[in-house]
Amino acid sequence: MRRFILFLPVIAAGSILYAQTNLNGYWVFQVPRGDGTFAQSFFELTLSGDTVSGRAIRGANSTPISEGTFSGGQLHFVLAIPGRGGATTKVTYEGHESGGKFSMTRTGQGPNPVSGEFVSSTKEAALPPAPLPLPALHDVRDNGLVRTPPMGWNSWNKFAGRVTAEDVKGMADAMVSSGMAKAGYIYINIDDTWEGAARDANGNITTNTKFPDMKALADYVHSKGLKIGIYSSPGPLTCAGYIASFGHEEQDAKQFAAWGFDYLKYDWCSAGNIYKDEDMRPVYQKMGDALAKAGRPIVYSLCQYGRSEVWTWGAKVGGNLWRTTGDISDRWASLDGIGFGTRVPGNRTQLDIASATQPGHVNDPDMLEIGNGGMTGDEYRLHMSLWSLYSAPLLAGNDLRTMTDEIKDILMNAEVIAVNQDRAVKPAKKLAEAGTSVVIAKPLADGSVAVGLFNRADDNAPVTLNWSDVGITSKKLKARDLWAHKDVEVANESLTVTVPRHGVVMLKVSAVR
Repeated sequence: MRRFILFLPVIAAGSILYAQTNLNGYWVFQVPRGDGTFAQSFFELTLSGDTVSGRAIRGANSTPISEGTFSGGQLHFVLAIPGRGGATTKVTYEGHESGGKFSMTRTGQGPNPVSGEFVSSTKEAALPPAPLPLPALHDVRDNGLVRTPPMGWNSWNKFAGRVTAEDVKGMADAMVSSGMAKAGYIYINIDDTWEGAARDANGNITTNTKFPDMKALADYVHSKGLKIGIYSSPGPLTCAGYIASFGHEEQDAKQFAAWGFDYLKYDWCSAGNIYKDEDMRPVYQKMGDALAKAGRPIVYSLCQYGRSEVWTWGAKVGGNLWRTTGDISDRWASLDGIGFGTRVPGNRTQLDIASATQPGHVNDPDMLEIGNGGMTGDEYRLHMSLWSLYSAPLLAGNDLRTMTDEIKDILMNAEVIAVNQDRAVKPAKKLAEAGTSVVIAKPLADGSVAVGLFNRADDNAPVTLNWSDVGITSKKLKARDLWAHKDVEVANESLTVTVPRHGVVMLKVSAVR
């Protein structure tokens, strides 16, 4: 029961006696998202006189509030949110009480003020739940799916929380009409923000107003000859703050199967507020077991950013692919850092863990940014080439309805795709590195070798390939440029080519028989 404290100040002429609410306890600032759900931020407050103290709660973490006051129904407090390099962002909450709740506005977090309600909450709603018992470890049976890396599209890079069912239908249409489906792109994957505000009376996960009928949507995508994917988390909330699968793994797996989904991306998110990294394997095993019993073949994509050396156990929990890094973004520094740098946890590179790659189970350095406008055509060709050499999933992240001819040519280069989809799924290896030039190779099932000559420099630069480094024992070799679509003369002991800044020359080298 909420208590009310009556303050009796000296009343001057024209003044109003005000009954002020006791703020002590838990509160939630909730903002309508426009899809029938609310974005929620939780707080624990203490009121002493007119002074408000307390903290903002985000999972297992908290940020103290400052400058807090509550007088005459006006509530004001500030958060100093830490950022990179010691910088802080000052976020201000201000509002007026009416009937025991507040109409509040938040400023300083984003370019525009955000308005919502500030209402009384509970400790149970604000704090993470207790961990659930973890299963004994065992190997989940291989589902036999995606023997070569999955190809398709994912909604997050372009649409993030704005994605709708109509967008998904539009991508399915465009995947067919553009020729991408014929090139091998099959999966249309919905990322975060499809979920509803709460589970139904039977505990079933629900959708929000952007996705009114998941079964019909899956049927539509299937009618195009494509497959469809969905997203959840082992925590109580997804990364965007929607309901997730904590404690409902089998129920959700069966629901996804009943809707007709073929692929699940399972993102760690709020599970990190409940479990430790060393718990990841049994936590992901719970959903792997649930998918195995769901009654429908479903590709299992683990998304926990490469932590806990996932490449050593991802296949054992039923995973077909597992993220190796944090999120990619549409800029050269991100592509360069993930593709060549030590962005894999433990100060590792993608090549350091390449041996984990095998048919049906591959490392995932995140989705493609090709066509989103933040990089050059040469950088996007490098992106496509490197991911193909790494046997990484090729999940486009752009708007397929508005692709330029250049972007279509990059995403649908059949010769480069053939390297990615080579049935042997052999790990890539580094042949040479000199300054900002790198030569990376991938052995192929027919005995040939795909080789990428990469220039990470900010200017055009020569890159050299020694033919003997390729590892083909033949007196005579032939080579084909997979982007220029023409043969390359194999003469002397090496090949030196001028590679564009942030660009690539990609070859297929074979023995002449």
